[in-house]
Amino acid sequence: MTIPDAAGGIAARLAAVRANIDSACVRAGRPFGEVTLVAVSKSVPAAFVAAAVAAGQRVFGENRVQEALGKSALCGPGVAWHLIGHLQSNKAKPAAQLFAVVQSVDSTGIARELDRRAGEAGRRLRVLVQVKLAAEATKSGVALQEAPSLITAVERLPNLELAGLMTIPPPSAAPEDSRSWFSRLREMRDAWDGQCCPHGALRELSMGMSDDYEVAIEEGATIVRVGSAIFGDRA
Repeated sequence: MTIPDAAGGIAARLAAVRANIDSACVRAGRPFGEVTLVAVSKSVPAAFVAAAVAAGQRVFGENRVQEALGKSALCGPGVAWHLIGHLQSNKAKPAAQLFAVVQSVDSTGIARELDRRAGEAGRRLRVLVQVKLAAEATKSGVALQEAPSLITAVERLPNLELAGLMTIPPPSAAPEDSRSWFSRLREMRDAWDGQCCPHGALRELSMGMSDDYEVAIEEGATIVRVGSAIFGDRA
């Protein structure tokens, strides 16, 4: 497939995803514009990211700091980058400089290092706490019972802006299978908001990917992370 052919496909798929987001908002009785689409561009060629930018997409998600640095240099200003993968402490400095949002804060150690590096960069960094709802050894995230103390710790750091929660549900055979995990995160957010942190600090719920983002929106997602439904299957 040539780059122009791929670009046309990306624009069409991006339009379809946006239409699906709007339809899910209608079903849930939510206003348009309440859901942020993060186009997950990990392992995607920079030319494909440029095609999505040309089609109007402005928010992208990456798993690795180094990969995001290279793409951000090519895409230039006007594009916001979210870190959605696990962050190692030795990558906290470039992460604090590049990303508009770090969605994967899962420990007080990472939170403190990001706070230190954001302070050095002279900025206040928006972050989400990644919560692991299921006991999956292969997934990052703070355990459910430890999440309240981490939320409180993050909220107290001066150079971090606590914005909400993120989760990745276990693999499922059908989108509907993820609904209970999404509703669980929403319920926990409602329980923690105003207790572990000031009321309204956990506004964002980042949940839902290519297979289940419409269900996630119906359950309250304000951010969805969509990759293959936009860029196609990765090699």
